[in-house]
Amino acid sequence: MKTKKETSTSTTAKSIALLKNGKDSKIPVTVKPMLATLVSEPFDDPDWTYEVKWDGYRALAYLNKGSVSVSSRNNKSFEEKYYPVTAALSKWSFDAVLDGEIVVLGEDGKARFSALQNWRSEADGNLVYYVFDLLWYNGKDIMGLALSERQAILKAVLPTGDDTIRLSPIFTSGGLDFFAAAKKMGLEGIMAKRASSEYSPDSRNKQWLKIKVNQRQEVVIGGFTKNEGSSKLFSSLLLGVYENGSFQYVGKVGTGFGDKLQKEMMQEFTPLITDKIPFASEPDINKPSRFRPNPPHATATWLKPSLVCEVSFAEVTSDGVFRHPSFEGMRSDKKAREVVRETAAPTSQAVSDAEVDSGTGKSALVSAPLESGRKTLLNPTEESQVKKIKGHSLKFSNLSKIYWPEDGYTKRDMFNYYYKAAEYILPYLKDRPLSLNRFPGGIHGPGFYQKDVKGKAPDWAKTFPYTTSDGEDKEFLVGGDEATLLYMASLGCIEMNPWFSTIKHPDNPDYCVIDLDPDKNTFDQVIQAAQEVKKVLDAIEIPGFVKTSGSTGIHIYIPLGAKYSYDQSQMFGKLIVSIVHDQLAEFTTMERQIKNRNGKMYLDFLQNRPGATIACPYSLRPKIGATVSMPLHWDEVKKGLAMTDFTISNAIARIKSEGDIFRGSLQKGIDMTMALSKAQSIFF
Repeated sequence: MKTKKETSTSTTAKSIALLKNGKDSKIPVTVKPMLATLVSEPFDDPDWTYEVKWDGYRALAYLNKGSVSVSSRNNKSFEEKYYPVTAALSKWSFDAVLDGEIVVLGEDGKARFSALQNWRSEADGNLVYYVFDLLWYNGKDIMGLALSERQAILKAVLPTGDDTIRLSPIFTSGGLDFFAAAKKMGLEGIMAKRASSEYSPDSRNKQWLKIKVNQRQEVVIGGFTKNEGSSKLFSSLLLGVYENGSFQYVGKVGTGFGDKLQKEMMQEFTPLITDKIPFASEPDINKPSRFRPNPPHATATWLKPSLVCEVSFAEVTSDGVFRHPSFEGMRSDKKAREVVRETAAPTSQAVSDAEVDSGTGKSALVSAPLESGRKTLLNPTEESQVKKIKGHSLKFSNLSKIYWPEDGYTKRDMFNYYYKAAEYILPYLKDRPLSLNRFPGGIHGPGFYQKDVKGKAPDWAKTFPYTTSDGEDKEFLVGGDEATLLYMASLGCIEMNPWFSTIKHPDNPDYCVIDLDPDKNTFDQVIQAAQEVKKVLDAIEIPGFVKTSGSTGIHIYIPLGAKYSYDQSQMFGKLIVSIVHDQLAEFTTMERQIKNRNGKMYLDFLQNRPGATIACPYSLRPKIGATVSMPLHWDEVKKGLAMTDFTISNAIARIKSEGDIFRGSLQKGIDMTMALSKAQSIFF
């Protein structure tokens, strides 16, 4: 009987023996990669294998007599920019040509395209080269071998021990379940490849297929707009694709980029500015829509169409324009003239002879993510540790205590999360009195609120004396730096609950909050209500910032800039939700008493009062799943959104990828008088 080691050695020998079927040849200088055809839906077929569609840059690597070059699909050099990949490949002792994808992995194991675009050094994330094909090896051209044979050889010769270079996992059990798992995990999509397929350079044929979870498209930037009165460098990008050699307008995108990225993009835009309209016909950039009947006036700056980016979108309108697009990142690896509108072919036609059936195989999607290299506060073994935070010594004990029993997350996990999230969460706590919602025994243990910390808080902690509405004198803990944040966590404060106002103006909130609180409603109905709120805000031309509650509902913040009282804020919130209620009366209510709501969703505007609190952005919640109250782009507020999309395990990667998209809630407040006037003219 063969041992496991002997079996493995035998398999490796058989795989390498397949090289004899290759052609003797010199190493190719450049290879144009084989491309895949987009199809409409997944399928099962035993003659096909399935892989993750990685969200990164396609890259071919050439290893030749100790030298290494790595290039994009259009032969742009990657070896200096992604130097860890080059360094890892340079350690290999053989000559080869590899095909794969360079990605940056988040802590949840997902590839983050925006993180790859912004990658400058190893401190920016875990750079990985996923290799999925071997084209040439030690004097043998094997592109004419079947994919299954090339993959067997690749697996046999690929060195182990350096996680920068990984073999892209191959699955044979079924495309339907694999696609469902990819969708659940939030991946870009899957690849389906005929196991018998040869490698066809510079060819897009139907031997390789791609199926996307969400609609995404490469587009060319033909200009940008700037809204009247906006402080941003630009408000939206004007997008186009080539159709029969003509540059056609496909819409504009105004979400997905922060201030830092805008500055970098403007540096690329400046030398491309032109007076000539690049599109086949001039787009109407101020065209109203039913969602935005009175858009702010914008002016256009035209660009020579040479920069490529990628956007996601909800659908394409009848006139060929993207609805609800969101910027995903620049594509320096693509040429502008090659960007055409990509439409999915019918799967049955593409698979042709394959019989599409309903397989039941299960697939694990991605290998365990690399350790991110980002700081953690506490080591994984010691049960009690003392750390100096901002000059203050804090003791952390009972670190293995399970706080989320169903999910296995511990007290240590909570501390490490808040340490990593601190720079993002602190702006929403700074100078704000806090209600301490304590769960010292975990989410199922007894919990209690503590508002008065007089004589209990550390000497260095800031406190705020305040007489509550019931006449009690209390000293509230005040949010500040990391030390205060982690001190609260050490008390068992799983979630962070700041006031809507700061100690600088305690009677004037920084935002008005609309809390969509479901009862017997579906979450799709919560999403529908949030979309209705957005329609109202757009109609009266004021901003709103949306986040999951981390529990069951959705929170929407309207910036007030501390210019109005709590009474005025509550009145304004009531106006907004009354308009929404008129539209959705069948499943919403403004009734405060739970017993009188009849199972309907409560449109809560009464949170807008002194001393009231809700979980702030990026706060953990004491709920099964270890969910996080996560800010969203408005185009993410759609069917399919789930509270469990954002948890302690993936929130940091999401935050670092997107940046703080909620910060506008703390900036310049609305003109309430003008907003009320517009509401009066439109809705009453």
